[in-house]
Amino acid sequence: MSKKVSMQRFKYRIKKYRLDPVLFFREVLLFEPDSWQKEAAKDVSESPKVSIRSGQGVGKTAFQAAIALWFLCCFPYPRIVATAPTRQQLNDVLWSEIAKWMEKSPVLGSILKWTKTYVYMLGCEKRWFAVARTATKAENMQGFHEDNMLFIVDEASGVAEPIMEAILGTLSGDNNKLLLCSNPTKTSGTFYDSHTVDRADYRVHRVNSMETERTNKKNIESLIRKYGKDSNVVRVRVLGEFPKQEDDVFMPISLVEAAVDLELFKTEEEEKKHQVKSINIGVDVARFGDDETIIAAKIDRLMQPLIMRHGQNLMATVGDTLKLCRNLHEKYPSVKNIIVKIDDTGLGGGVTDRLMEIKQQEALNWLIIIPVNFASKVPKGVKDSYYYDDIVTYMWSVVRDLMQKDDIKLPDDSDLVGQMTTRKYFMQSNGKIKLESKKAMKERGLKSPDRADAVVLACMPVIINKKE
Repeated sequence: MSKKVSMQRFKYRIKKYRLDPVLFFREVLLFEPDSWQKEAAKDVSESPKVSIRSGQGVGKTAFQAAIALWFLCCFPYPRIVATAPTRQQLNDVLWSEIAKWMEKSPVLGSILKWTKTYVYMLGCEKRWFAVARTATKAENMQGFHEDNMLFIVDEASGVAEPIMEAILGTLSGDNNKLLLCSNPTKTSGTFYDSHTVDRADYRVHRVNSMETERTNKKNIESLIRKYGKDSNVVRVRVLGEFPKQEDDVFMPISLVEAAVDLELFKTEEEEKKHQVKSINIGVDVARFGDDETIIAAKIDRLMQPLIMRHGQNLMATVGDTLKLCRNLHEKYPSVKNIIVKIDDTGLGGGVTDRLMEIKQQEALNWLIIIPVNFASKVPKGVKDSYYYDDIVTYMWSVVRDLMQKDDIKLPDDSDLVGQMTTRKYFMQSNGKIKLESKKAMKERGLKSPDRADAVVLACMPVIINKKE
């Protein structure tokens, strides 16, 4: 690694940095790039359009932050616009990464000023800056015109086409550049086209999580072992490949990944004003073996990180469930009822019985316990019940509908994504849809979809008996 640069040396070497962003990374940011980052940086310096598809954890956020600072420091009166589909991804991830590398630099702190949405050159804040703009409206991307301009689009697969069109329409200056980065979740749109039909217009890169030192190889091996190297969850989250079209998979990965990335609140003010109205919990019960006991809590539209247990007895599961319910009841006293839905098939019956016993003994009137028999048919009177052959298929359809309406945010859990995007379905002779059984999934080498089943239980709509 090159030695860190002094302010005097920095000014003297700007022309070299302009042609060699990797040298800038090393000397100014004290950042040693991986091989793919070196190649991509070279392409950004030489080409107007670069598109990078990658698995997770490969260092693309650090790369984007370093490129933004390189362009900001090396070209006169530049404008850098960084955008992403969500405020969390843009401000909490990318913009914070820019702050981190500024702090590490021996010189940038004395020439640049960082704020929550701007980074600007001291003394030239009106014309020499980088700005964070969430990709929610096409107007956010318009009105930027400079000879030296860079657009960085993070999670580009999730950016709506009107916004991408506005960005492309802005790039008309002599040194205007576009950098697209994303997990390749969708097989349509500008990002997909940049790697396929429009490939000639871009320098393209694919970054495999298996081939970088930064990633957790044990987690990757576990994903491959569970879902197979050709599964969409491995293709998208590990290999950096676009998903395959699988017409018989009940939940496409693009839909599930969108639910993981969903932003529920557009502003911090909206988030603070939000009042919790409902709490639903799903419990999928296992005991021993490879299967997991999963407890899933959904607070309004937000699915909380899953509680996972291996090989514990039923009374311990009762204790975990009751502890969660009491904590949520104390935290959200305005919510009248906490509704717990339990897979009552087999072992789950013991959890249901004990919870009901404790409810009665302790007069926990706010606790509603609903046993669900996974082997049963859809109850009569349920909306659209005639489409689905059994209650499991119906429950999964409820979650799919919530995703399609942007009405649920899922935790970023690779196993949950894998379970949701590998379960197939088929049409019965009676014209109803039926999900494949757990037995059939295991015959295909897949494990029981315990995490997904707990989530769909939490989301299943219920009617509360007011007499309880």
